[in-house]
Amino acid sequence: MRIAVVDGQGGGIGKAIVERLKRELPDKAEIVALGTNAAATSIMLKAGAGEGASGENAIVYNSSRVDVITGVIGIIVANSMMGELTPAMAKAIGESDARKVLIPLNRCGVEVVGVKNEPLPHHIDSAVEIIKSYVIEAYKGSL
Repeated sequence: MRIAVVDGQGGGIGKAIVERLKRELPDKAEIVALGTNAAATSIMLKAGAGEGASGENAIVYNSSRVDVITGVIGIIVANSMMGELTPAMAKAIGESDARKVLIPLNRCGVEVVGVKNEPLPHHIDSAVEIIKSYVIEAYKGSL
C-alpha cells in the first residue's frame, strides 16, 4: 500500500505525520512525501518517508498512483498554504481515487462542522489510526 503525505511551507505537519506512520505501520506500507516545495519534501524524507518528490507536477502525477493521500484539509483547496498549493494540485488530489484522510486545520478558510477543536497532535493521532485500519485491511493475512 502506498500512502502519500502532502505538505508545504516548512513541512512540519507532514514530518509529524510521517514519523507517526513509520512507527505505527508495517514495513510493507510505502510512505511517499509529496511537498509543494523542496524544503517540505526534504523534511518529510528525513522523518522517514521512503521516497519523495516536490512541486506541482510531482503531486499531480503521484496523486493517481497512491492508495491513500493524507495532509491538512487545505490540500484539496486551491491556492491554500499561502498560494503554494495550486489549483492543479487540489484538483488532482480531489479527483484521485485514493482514500483521502484529511486533518481539519482551519488555516485555509474552511471550517468543518462537527469536528472537535482539538490540538493538532490529536488530529494526527486520529488520521494515523484511520490509515492504520486501511493498511491492516489491505494486508490482512500477509502480516
